[in-house]
Amino acid sequence: MTADNSSSDCSKSALLKLAPVEAVLFDVDGTLCDSDPLHHHAFREMLQEIGFNGGVPIDEEFFIKNIAGKHNDDIARALFPDDYERGLKFTDDKEAYFRRLVVEQLKPIDGLSKLVKWITDHGLKRAAVTNAPRANAELMISMLGLTEFFQAVIVGSECEHAKPHPAPYLKGLEAIGASKEHTFIFEDSPSGIRAGVAAGMPVIGLSTRNPENLLMKENPAFLIKDYEDSKLWSALEELEKENGVRTKAEAA
Repeated sequence: MTADNSSSDCSKSALLKLAPVEAVLFDVDGTLCDSDPLHHHAFREMLQEIGFNGGVPIDEEFFIKNIAGKHNDDIARALFPDDYERGLKFTDDKEAYFRRLVVEQLKPIDGLSKLVKWITDHGLKRAAVTNAPRANAELMISMLGLTEFFQAVIVGSECEHAKPHPAPYLKGLEAIGASKEHTFIFEDSPSGIRAGVAAGMPVIGLSTRNPENLLMKENPAFLIKDYEDSKLWSALEELEKENGVRTKAEAA
């Protein structure tokens, strides 16, 4: 058996264990939309403006290591270890800049509309679970035309702990009345995958921007490039064959 076939079989079995599937949880940044470049741009411009790192712009490696997928409280401490309050003010200002960029430039992950239709057609429950500030999350979801699609939006700062703690994903399950035994997650960051796995659910990782080796260290069920990836649709089709999910018409 080839490595590819082995990987494909593992990916299918990870979802088949959930049958019948009842819900899907999504991260937002980098999972619904390719927003990391906008975050990187905002941080790079604003940090350079205040002379951070001697005025040398932060590169993608620094962004991935210190910023991507993390909660603003943690980012503030990492960037301004001697002045946490200044760090919080900086991240607030950065989010305002980011929201202006979102309105102008936000794009969905390839294949998102196809996946949204599949989830809707099969009557699955769904929630967005994010470390982003609520204003950011709701703006991105709105710009993507998904405000009515999501039955709940869970924000890390409104939970007892943000990701990588499992609390936000467990709160997401509670909000939509789903069980972890019949729910899977889409995530793009190491901290997000860690949170989902710790919450007891299989996580499909998106290699949108983060290196695959970093994502694989957090034990996702499998990785996909985007929502057009044949590996994803092979697994979903296998679920249908096993009657793990049914369309609304079939369930009626």
